[in-house]
Amino acid sequence: MRRWNGWGEEDQHFPLKETGLAYIRGQIGAGRILPDASLQTVLSSVPPSRLPPHPLVSQDPDKRVRHARGQSLPDWYAMRSGHFERFPDGVAEPTDTQQVQTLLQWAQDQGVKVIPYGGGTSVAGHITPPASTQPIVTVSMARMNRLISLDKTSQIARFGAGTAGPELERQLAAHGYVLGHFPQSFELSTLGGWVASRSSGQQSMRYGRIEQLFAGGRIETLKGTLDIPSIPASSAGPDLREMFMGSEGRMGILTEVDVRIQRLPEHESFHVAFAPDWDTALNIVRGLVQAKVPVSMLRLSNPEETRTHLLLGAEAWQARLLHRYAALRGCPDGKCMITFGTTGSHRQANFVLSEVKRFVRQGHGFYGGTFMGQKWEHARFRSPHLRHGFWAHGYSVDTLETCVNWSQVSQAMQRIESTLREHAGDGETAHVFSHLSHMYTQGSSIYTTYFFRNSDSYAQTLQRWQAMKSAASTAITALGGTISHQHGVGRDHAPWLHLEKGPLGMAAIGELIRHFDRDQTLNPGCLGNFHG
Repeated sequence: MRRWNGWGEEDQHFPLKETGLAYIRGQIGAGRILPDASLQTVLSSVPPSRLPPHPLVSQDPDKRVRHARGQSLPDWYAMRSGHFERFPDGVAEPTDTQQVQTLLQWAQDQGVKVIPYGGGTSVAGHITPPASTQPIVTVSMARMNRLISLDKTSQIARFGAGTAGPELERQLAAHGYVLGHFPQSFELSTLGGWVASRSSGQQSMRYGRIEQLFAGGRIETLKGTLDIPSIPASSAGPDLREMFMGSEGRMGILTEVDVRIQRLPEHESFHVAFAPDWDTALNIVRGLVQAKVPVSMLRLSNPEETRTHLLLGAEAWQARLLHRYAALRGCPDGKCMITFGTTGSHRQANFVLSEVKRFVRQGHGFYGGTFMGQKWEHARFRSPHLRHGFWAHGYSVDTLETCVNWSQVSQAMQRIESTLREHAGDGETAHVFSHLSHMYTQGSSIYTTYFFRNSDSYAQTLQRWQAMKSAASTAITALGGTISHQHGVGRDHAPWLHLEKGPLGMAAIGELIRHFDRDQTLNPGCLGNFHG
C-alpha cells in the first residue's frame, strides 16, 4: 500500500549508508528530529464532507487523507506533522472517459471545485486543495490505467491517462515496444500527469521530452469532449496539443493519451567518466550535445554532487579507492562525474561509446567503465526515497530546477547554490549541490539538491524553507531562467510565472483558461489566478 505521509510503498526501505550520513552531519551539524503524527490522529481531524452525495464520489476519510497532498516539502511537513489544514471533500475514481464528463457536469451544476489527480507526485502544489468556501472533489485517474489501442505500423499507442510509468512500460514491453519516458517520479507518476505538467524523462535525449511523445488524445472539458487527432505533422494553424501540455488541469482532464513509441532497443548500458574540474567537464558535455553525439542520457555532476553521491552510494572503501585512482589519472578532489547512456543497436552503442571516450580524452579526463553506471541505473528512481532516510535523522531534503543557455549555466548554478546557503536562516547553512540533467544544443537544465537541519518546530522549519525557495526562485528568474524545466508550475511556482511569460502572455493564458472554465472550477490557483 502507498504511504499516506510520504513517498513510495509502505514496505519500501532504503537505509542510508553511515559514511554518507556522517558526511552530511559533518557539513551542517547533527539533525533535529521532529515528531510524526499518526494516521489515526489525522483521520480524527478530517471534517465532515460538504459535498452532496454522488455514486462516483467517496467521502471516506481515509481516501480524503491519501489524496490531500502531493510531495512538495510543504506537503511533507503537513503530512508528517498532521496539520493538513484542508482536505478534499470527496474522491472520485472514474473508470472511463464518460464518467469523467459526468463528474465535470455534476461539479459545474453543484458549484464544486475539481482537482485532477494522477500519481500524487507533484512537488509544486498542484493537487493541494486551496482554501475555498465551495466543496472540492479530487478526481483520481488511477483506474484508467490500461493500453486501449496499439497501431504497430505507425507506432502509436493509446493509454488511459492514469497509467503509471511501470505499468505503461510493462504493457508496451509485452508487444516489443517502449515509450522511454523516465522521470525520477517514474514509479508513481502517470502519463496524464506527464502531459499536464510538460514532464521530461532521464533519457529524453533519445526518446524525447513529453512534447515529442504526446501525439494526441481525448480531453474532457466543462464544454464537452475535445478529441485531438494523432497526425505526424501539420501546419494547419496552432497546435492543440501545445494548448493542453502544461495546462495543469486548468482547462480539462486528459482521459486518453496517444503516444509515439519505439521498438525495444537491442542494447542499453550506462557508463561514467570523470573530468578534472567543472569547466573542463562542462566543455565536454556541451561538445557532445552540440556535436549531436546520440547518447540516450547525459548527466554532469558538479564537484560537490560528485563527492556527496560517491559517499551516499558507494561503500567507504570503494569511495576511497576511486578517489585515489582518479587522482592518479589527473582528476583529484574537485573532479566531476559524467554519467551517460548508450541505447540502440550494438553497432550504434559502440559508436556512441567511442565518441564519448574521445571527447573525454580530449578534456584530459578518463573513462570509468560501467560499474558506477550500473549503480546509477539500479538507483535511478530512488532519490525521492532519500527524504525518508534523512528525515529520520532530523534533516530536510528538497530540490529545485531551471533551464538556461550554455553561456549562463555556471553563473546560474553558482548563484542558485549560494542563495540557498545564504537564506538557510537561524544561523544555519545548507548542504547544496547540482547537476545538469537535460541538455540541448542551446543550453541545459540545472537540478539542485539541498539539505538543511530541521528547526525546533515544524512552523519554523517551513518558514526557513519558504525563505530559501523564494530567494532561489527570484534568483532564477532574475538570471532569465525558467521557473520550471520539468516540475511544472502548480501553486508554488505561480508567483514567478509572470516574469517568464510577460503581461501579454499571462493575459493570453488567462483568456484560454476562461474560455474552457469561466467559473474557475478546475484546479484553481495552478498557473495563477485568472478571474474576471
